[in-house]
Amino acid sequence: MTRAVEGGHRSVNMGPPRSFGTVLKLKLKETLFPDDPFRQIRREPLGRRSVQTLQYFVPMLEWLPNYSFNLFMYDLLAGITIASLAIPQGISYANLASLPPIIGLYSSFVPPLIYAVFGSSKHLAVGTVAACSLLIGETIGEKASATTQTELYVSLVFTTCFISGLLQSALGLLRLGVLVDFMSHSTITGFMGGTALLIILQQMKGMLGMKHFTHKTGVVNVLEAIFKYKNEWNWKCALIGVVFLVFLQLTRFVKKKNPKLFYISAMGPMVVVVAGCLFAYFGNATKLGISTVGPLKKGINALSVNRLNFDPAYISAPLKAGIITGVIALVEGIAIGRSFALATNTNVDGNKEMVAYGFMNIIGSMTSCYLTTGPFSKTAVNVMAGCRSQMANVVQSVCMLLVLLFLAPLFSYTPQVALSAIIISAMLGLIKYKKAYHLYKTDKFDFLICMSAFFGVSFISMDMGLLISVGLALVRALLYMARPATCKLGNIPESNLYRDVEQYPGATGIPGFLVVQIGSPIYFASAPYVTERVMRWVREEQDLANDAHNDLEYVLLEMGGVTAIDSTGMEALIELRRNLQNKGMKMILVNPRIDVMEKLIVAKFIEKIGEDAVFLSAEDAIETCRFTLRNSKQGTVEV
Repeated sequence: MTRAVEGGHRSVNMGPPRSFGTVLKLKLKETLFPDDPFRQIRREPLGRRSVQTLQYFVPMLEWLPNYSFNLFMYDLLAGITIASLAIPQGISYANLASLPPIIGLYSSFVPPLIYAVFGSSKHLAVGTVAACSLLIGETIGEKASATTQTELYVSLVFTTCFISGLLQSALGLLRLGVLVDFMSHSTITGFMGGTALLIILQQMKGMLGMKHFTHKTGVVNVLEAIFKYKNEWNWKCALIGVVFLVFLQLTRFVKKKNPKLFYISAMGPMVVVVAGCLFAYFGNATKLGISTVGPLKKGINALSVNRLNFDPAYISAPLKAGIITGVIALVEGIAIGRSFALATNTNVDGNKEMVAYGFMNIIGSMTSCYLTTGPFSKTAVNVMAGCRSQMANVVQSVCMLLVLLFLAPLFSYTPQVALSAIIISAMLGLIKYKKAYHLYKTDKFDFLICMSAFFGVSFISMDMGLLISVGLALVRALLYMARPATCKLGNIPESNLYRDVEQYPGATGIPGFLVVQIGSPIYFASAPYVTERVMRWVREEQDLANDAHNDLEYVLLEMGGVTAIDSTGMEALIELRRNLQNKGMKMILVNPRIDVMEKLIVAKFIEKIGEDAVFLSAEDAIETCRFTLRNSKQGTVEV
């Protein structure tokens, strides 16, 4: 809003409202392009503009021309390091999703290549994640058995990946990343913690060498299964598992104490897998009752386009799993990418990331891969290993290609107990009890949202726990909308500032004036509350005024925080003005925003209250009203 100067007096701009087309264009721009991605190329020549536009949509074209051999040496080390982590994690998380282990290895070959082309984060390392793996296994398992209907089960998992990719790319291309923001950090913290607890308990099957187990994921069901089949417990298997787990936790402890020794923690899972393979091969593990992964065939990913299954009898499960895991993967991956970008003063475009995740999952679903994103563990290792660009993902893919072509059969001797130890070690780091305590100390409602996700996932189901937590977060947002921030303002002594009297007890009221600040849009949901709250302050102020023998004559509404108003909100202002008039008071508007002002002009509300009842600041309004009061009183005395 602009200022106009009339006779030395500052006044609010009362110019004609902007056209509908102008307003619509601005709103769409702020909604879909808040970062104004093309601001740097508007004045460029057409040819240069075309090149930069292509670079925007394909980030590799931007960083690759300036790439150097020196940078490659850093990325080579980082890529080899994350590949060594991708092998055990790929096998472990595929096992968690009840998929053949080779699919876990496939998923670290193709998707990282796609991300290197379309991804905007220099730090993100692409791979599978435990939470989504478990959720896919649980949801698809309701429609098809992973053991007796393996072909159908795997095809439905590929379909889930395809649907996730479609959702992710659509959100990115339509610039609808704002929808993902409804998954708050509190929800993610609780969801990840609850999922980690479930996964840890489920790994007791591998740790204890059990043959039978439950397909359900609830804590109660898993605990019942553990003790129901306690006659299957294998103490030799448990002992080996504990040794592996202690070793992995020691490597994490070393890294925590000395971050420069990060490679010890990064190589830990690979050491466990190699040690487990050697033990199984030379120690004849099967005779000790220790099961292994089983045959792994050499060769790269087979095309799986023809295995996508959209049969109406089964599609509900891939749809459900695809939507939920697609959103979770987006939230986790983008949050991780942005956190590392902030630490290095670089930028990550959320909408570009959505498109990149979408493309790598769509193409992944057609090349025998399941859902991938940017896991925190691999990304942290990638950063610590000194990655400089997305080339680290290309190196990871090349390493995985070599493994698939030449080394895959060697990992067939990997003991299941080794995979369980790796998964448990990784999951222990996902239970963020310190962060939960921080939420409890700083925001009790955020803590409630976090705990609802944690216990909902743990004791009901993963999707229901997530739904409850998101529902509570939405309830909170609706409460903020229905009960907007309002406060009474007072004058800070010896200044022209007006501040919240509750926050600044020294702020004093002005005799004859009530200044109320409204801090959010006035919509149909909040309009009744705004009216009632202002009238309550009026009654309270009247009681104080009567005690001090001062009449309350003006009610000032400070509207700098009211960014929007609808028709119900305008009706509420009309009703409020009428109520104040009945009490002999006048309503004054202070600093209305341009969108609000235009609607009030079109609705002829300004015409009703008069242009002289709208001011730029509370100071101007009070000075002018005092001057009017003095003149009216002098006129009355003269008469």
